[in-house]
Amino acid sequence: MTDSPILVIALGNPGPKYEGTRHNIGVDALEELLSRVTPMPAQLSVHRRTNTEIAELPAGRLGPRKVVLARTREFMNLSGGPTKALANYFGVPARDIVVLHDELERDFGVVDLHLGGGDHGHNGLKSITKSLGTKDYHRVAMGIGRPPGRMDPAPFVLKPFSKAESAELPIVCADAADAVERFLASQ
Repeated sequence: MTDSPILVIALGNPGPKYEGTRHNIGVDALEELLSRVTPMPAQLSVHRRTNTEIAELPAGRLGPRKVVLARTREFMNLSGGPTKALANYFGVPARDIVVLHDELERDFGVVDLHLGGGDHGHNGLKSITKSLGTKDYHRVAMGIGRPPGRMDPAPFVLKPFSKAESAELPIVCADAADAVERFLASQ
């Protein structure tokens, strides 16, 4: 067993303008995970050296190792710098990083935790891969579906969920949080 913590980081865009959008589903899942382990309302503290917001959980709270839950304060496409900075600060190797993110290539509601793989055009993952110098980090991909018709994916990911999807969103976020908890328990 290693002494370094596991880093769980959520991708999304900062600010109220992006709350409830498809691109911020990773942040929504992190909020669900936080609600399970911290007093309500769940609070993250600002970690100024890395431009992130974090919660440090001691070993035994979410598994046998210490866990750092985080979200960047940068825009999605710049996620790599803060992720690398947090990993360096806490001494976390890439294989002990879990990234919560939206996934166009999966139907809405499909959640998959896996190690490595391609970025499927996701600029946040591209940024993290470039900054870490490897694709060998864990990802919790949360399906948001494809844009309708010939709609460009860029504006689609910045749109809010439909009414029907919004009703299912808590279940999707709970599924993602469950996947993270199972992973952490196995470490």
